[in-house]
Amino acid sequence: MRTERNLNDFDVPIDPQAPLFVIGVASDMVGVPIWTLRKLDEMGVVSPQRVGVRTRCYSQVQIRRLTYVRYLMEERRVNISGVKVILEMEAPRH
Repeated sequence: MRTERNLNDFDVPIDPQAPLFVIGVASDMVGVPIWTLRKLDEMGVVSPQRVGVRTRCYSQVQIRRLTYVRYLMEERRVNISGVKVILEMEAPRH
């Protein structure tokens, strides 16, 4: 006896840490210009994984962090240096 299956039965689990989104896609998802993402990478606020020499790839976790960064920058009017300080203060301590 065969059980009927539908599209939802074929979901693939995705590691939220996996670098999946290239910088252009991340920019569109988060609503932040590519130059800003590059600056955030340069300052160590969000550091995507490098694939090859030039390609930056972001994970789901980093997309969430970038969304928070955008909120801080646009809604709370915090500059990138301030965002970095806030994220460092909120980081869990070991």
